[in-house]
Amino acid sequence: MTENFPMIDGAQVRPLDHLLLRGDPAHPALDGRAGSYSYAELEETLGRLAGWLAGFGLEPGARVASWMAKGPVAALMPLAAPRAGLVHVPINPLLKHRQVAHILSDSGAMLLIGTSARLDSLQPGDVPASCRLLREDDAACAMSGGQAIGPSSAQPDDLAAILYTSGSTGRPKGVVLTHANLWLGAVAVADYLRLTPQDRTACVLPFSFDYGQNQLLSTWYAGGCVYPLDYLTPRDVMKLVDRRDITTLAGVPPLWVQLTELDWPEEVAAKLRRLTNSGGALTRPLVAKLRALFPQANLYPMYGLTEAFRSTYLPPALVDSHPDSMGGAIPFAEILVVRPDGSLTDADEPGELVHCGPLVAQGYWRDPARTAERFKPAPAASRYGGMAVWSGDTVRRDGEGLLYFVGRDDAMIKSAGNRISPTEIEEAAVAVPGIAEAVALGVKDDRLGQAVRLLLRADDPAVADTVAAHLKTELPNFMQPKDIIVLPEFPRNPNGKIDRVALAGEYGA
Repeated sequence: MTENFPMIDGAQVRPLDHLLLRGDPAHPALDGRAGSYSYAELEETLGRLAGWLAGFGLEPGARVASWMAKGPVAALMPLAAPRAGLVHVPINPLLKHRQVAHILSDSGAMLLIGTSARLDSLQPGDVPASCRLLREDDAACAMSGGQAIGPSSAQPDDLAAILYTSGSTGRPKGVVLTHANLWLGAVAVADYLRLTPQDRTACVLPFSFDYGQNQLLSTWYAGGCVYPLDYLTPRDVMKLVDRRDITTLAGVPPLWVQLTELDWPEEVAAKLRRLTNSGGALTRPLVAKLRALFPQANLYPMYGLTEAFRSTYLPPALVDSHPDSMGGAIPFAEILVVRPDGSLTDADEPGELVHCGPLVAQGYWRDPARTAERFKPAPAASRYGGMAVWSGDTVRRDGEGLLYFVGRDDAMIKSAGNRISPTEIEEAAVAVPGIAEAVALGVKDDRLGQAVRLLLRADDPAVADTVAAHLKTELPNFMQPKDIIVLPEFPRNPNGKIDRVALAGEYGA
């Protein structure tokens, strides 16, 4: 195997499926209810899963979707599909058939690998005729005794994955990621978290999120061991920390709230050395609780967006003195704060956060219109140039160079770390007879960050119960409204459109 790998921004970039080759062959790489694998065993298992995928004879670059809970198959799919020359499309296991149908159709997936129960929940018309359904059990059998294929020779710009993410309007859009995007993301996080082969990472976040998937990739880059967990209660997380001597835990604010409400034995809390947060800002009281409960752990507040993976982190040494800050750029990221004309803002002047550099994704899958809205030429001040992600988030940079979040320029709802499109909820609601119009708002919630409030224009207030029942069958749990309010009329702007600003002012508090 050649070691003549290209360099990007000072880092050697290998094909993504080479990650496991970096670890000590005898060192644990993956552990969980399905068993334990050393790096050598997991590499062999990866080769078999990739060989099984290659055996379907798909064209290079064909999309392969997976829809399953955490386990060895789910953990290896991000590496196995690229090794087979395919593009992985992970689907959040919490999604319902309606969202899965959209992702399959939009991505043009040729295979969907899922648990039997999930596949059986799909309805006629959900699966394109060109997409073949495969059971997770069949993939697991192939991993245990199939024909293995060796490491790929993929190039940095070859596509490796499409991750679907919600925006403020429309259905989820697929963010296109290359081998270099994902490899450098692993390198960056392993570097600033200072991960080592002795680290043991609890993977509690969905692998369909870039944050969740990077739990695997960054730990494997560092030679450590991952422990995937689909937890039912926060106490399950505490038990795993105790049972497996977990050192590293990634979470979102609602999970931290739940974990700080538990009675942690001092010796168990002391096992954690590293807590990382994204998917929403930590409040000052929550930071204080985490610091008191886990005094041995470094706390890493982070900010990211799927279109550019991760943008900033706050070093643990600054958490106590600057608990409200987003920190500064992670390795391989250049973060600029700009005015509408693209010029750089002055200290403490609000502006749009623009992410430049090799972590920037390749755009939205087969969606040039929405790609052009978010992916634009980098500001003139960028040392990278090329395409950049214009985040739509307003931030400010203080005199010390630290960034602070100010607000968003769209209506996207962020609840429990999930990005929720109001349009998705509204479209599902107006499908119910008797609903003329619908508006979904994000309202402040101490545990979730934001909760969903659904406003309906209808004549009969009792229709709220019908809508609630319909949404439970069509939308995942994290998109369910906290409450539903029925109004006889919606306010209008001069153009006759729904005045969402007025509704948000009255009902969004």
